Amino acid sequence: MSFLSMQVSAQDLPVNPSLLKDHWKASWVSAPGAAQREYGVYHFRKALTLAAKPGRYIVHVSADNRYRLFVNGHPVCSGPARGDLYNWNFETVDLAPYLQAGANTLAALVWNMGVYAPVAQVTNQTGFVLQGDTENEKAANTDKTWKVFSDKAYTPCSIDNGQRLHTYMVTGPGDHVKAADYPWNWEQPAYDDSSWPAAVHVTSPSPVGQGSDNFWSLAPRTIPLMEETPQRLQKVRRATGITAADDFLTGKAALTIPANKTVSILLDQTFNTVAYPELVVSQGAGSTVKMTYAEALFHDHKKGNRNEIEGREILGNYDIFEPDGGEQRHFRPLWVRTYRYLQLDITTGSQPLVINDLQGSYTGYPFVQKASFTSNDASLKQIWDVGWRTARLCAGETYFDCPYYEQLQYEGDTRIQSLISLYVTGDDRLMRKAIHDFYCSRVPEGLTQGRYPSNRLQVIPPFSLYWVSMIYDYWMHRKDDAFIQQYFTAVRGVLDWYERHIDQQKHILGPMDWWGFTDWNHAFPGGTPDGATDGNSSVITLQYTYTLQQAAALFAHYGKQQDAEHYRQLAATLNKGTYDLCFDKARNEMANTPKRNTFSQHASIMAVLSGAVPVNQEKVVLQRVLEDTSLSQATFYYRFYLNLALKKAGMANLYYAQLKPWRDMLDMGLTTFAENPEPTRSDCHAWSASPNYDFLATICGIMPAKPGFAAVKIQPAMGALQEVSGTMPHPLGNITVSLKRTGTDGKGVSAEITLPEGLAGQFIWGHITMPLKGGKQNFLIKN
Repeated sequence: MSFLSMQVSAQDLPVNPSLLKDHWKASWVSAPGAAQREYGVYHFRKALTLAAKPGRYIVHVSADNRYRLFVNGHPVCSGPARGDLYNWNFETVDLAPYLQAGANTLAALVWNMGVYAPVAQVTNQTGFVLQGDTENEKAANTDKTWKVFSDKAYTPCSIDNGQRLHTYMVTGPGDHVKAADYPWNWEQPAYDDSSWPAAVHVTSPSPVGQGSDNFWSLAPRTIPLMEETPQRLQKVRRATGITAADDFLTGKAALTIPANKTVSILLDQTFNTVAYPELVVSQGAGSTVKMTYAEALFHDHKKGNRNEIEGREILGNYDIFEPDGGEQRHFRPLWVRTYRYLQLDITTGSQPLVINDLQGSYTGYPFVQKASFTSNDASLKQIWDVGWRTARLCAGETYFDCPYYEQLQYEGDTRIQSLISLYVTGDDRLMRKAIHDFYCSRVPEGLTQGRYPSNRLQVIPPFSLYWVSMIYDYWMHRKDDAFIQQYFTAVRGVLDWYERHIDQQKHILGPMDWWGFTDWNHAFPGGTPDGATDGNSSVITLQYTYTLQQAAALFAHYGKQQDAEHYRQLAATLNKGTYDLCFDKARNEMANTPKRNTFSQHASIMAVLSGAVPVNQEKVVLQRVLEDTSLSQATFYYRFYLNLALKKAGMANLYYAQLKPWRDMLDMGLTTFAENPEPTRSDCHAWSASPNYDFLATICGIMPAKPGFAAVKIQPAMGALQEVSGTMPHPLGNITVSLKRTGTDGKGVSAEITLPEGLAGQFIWGHITMPLKGGKQNFLIKN
């Protein structure tokens, strides 16, 4: 069982155009006699003889549910990138670096989780396909010359949520592996597979847009391969039944568990991570090793400070490995695990168990941090670093809402994640994939699904609006007309769905089906504000008008003036209707419904963002949002929209003072930012990483001034900060801002701005506006 980490990088290899137009020559194959839609783990092998070491040997590979490909024992890639049956991704890789003249072995580990599959995993049935790019690679094609072994060493475990965490947890099962039944070294060339049966034909592969009876419609992967990097656990925090020091975690000193012992060892990564844990053991016949993974320890099912272990227990997802007495047995689960804490619970039989090594292989989307942020407040660096770790752990083959519990891509999270990706890395590929994933998720009514890919239907109408906002965001940050315009029909479908639900007498949304999720605050049952289901929700109506205005700008830019004007007029009508019905002038607050008996920060936030509140009232309304503690409160997620509203109202300087919730999380020992204020389910939730966007977009004030980021507006909002520096990637190069307050009152600024050549814009400080051009420029403004 070779579980070496794959040091992979993004591969940008062309696909033979003929493979995108017609059936492939290879076959989808599977194991004979296997229950094709049930849980199963399979090993495929192919002997490949080459006259000489090739300079290029490109193949395309995919599987259902998933695969891991080896060449001559070396792990090469894994996948497929998650999608759906309409867009079933395949990876394109060059095998030449791993091949040699003479005998070679191609091998693939393929598994189907069946009914235990993660909710994010769409599936048809067990299958594996590998197709050579040209005639030169056709010998590698999957057909009956490939052999297959059905592996009975695996059974699912950790499948009862009640035994795990008594909450919604849909990331798939743990792996229970019996080493005695595993075909060790199966991926190595020397392995004897003579007893393995031939693989059986399932169907002929067809690309998207082709075929008449497709099991899967194959589409090229549009994102790079995932990063895998060795990552060592740091500390032994607790050991019972044995003395264990940190040195065995270095890989340089083995730990021996004597025969007939029961021991428990609690390990601390010291920070939350997403990784493949890799355990190497020797001897230990009759032993059982249980590996339990957790973001935090529990006392009476409560977390408390994440650094504390006294009186606390580990609960959560787990794997079980049963050694067979062999040497250097490797265990690595089929899928990633999320953990800060990892506990080994070991029972040995009559033979001692030697732990030779235990480490993680960190994995995720290979984002590269290109942005930076510093200030005179050193504590902001920790918020930046923890936010970036949060964003990274929530990005794989799709964006994740959270890596521990769901690993599902939701529009509400993904809009924020996408902006973080653009600002911190400049890499827009996962954002593009997310936009297209949601496009493919649409239901007959015209809405997108709330999360996708997903094998369960979930429709969240407000999240469909955020999908439209994502397209608007992409349009503002990237010049990519063809990509954007392909989604216009779907955008109309979302907006039309809402238009059909308008209460025409009141000019506000009426009753709506599905799940009107807005925020996990305690006053919204199930996250749904008053009026979402029974009608007349100001919050969702105003989110709709906010989105209509974005769509109007988008459509007008592309010459669709009739649509744009319709959306502008509709937004104006709904804004007026909602303001007249729901705005309480005595309180200067927007009520949740025309009954005016419940109020939330959310309603007033959206009232400002949508323009329902007159411009001259915006500051007063937002001051009430910040001061009136009787309002139902925005959680970490919706504070992103609070800050957008503050910026719109010219109150962005208050942002710096709004960071207390993030400071509180750090004080609780969190190493990633949580889903909700305490008590929280998820300790790592994408939407809470928004400071990594706002430190650059708000404090440094870097924003696109024209679509495609064709011009920049830099309008800093430093709050009480005295010095700030930030750099972010732009398609033309880096934008750098360095600021220092001046004057006895601190109202002036010394600024150094560097723009890439070809980019122009404006620098705004107070009431003063200065033009910007490519290159370095300095300003001294006395206010």
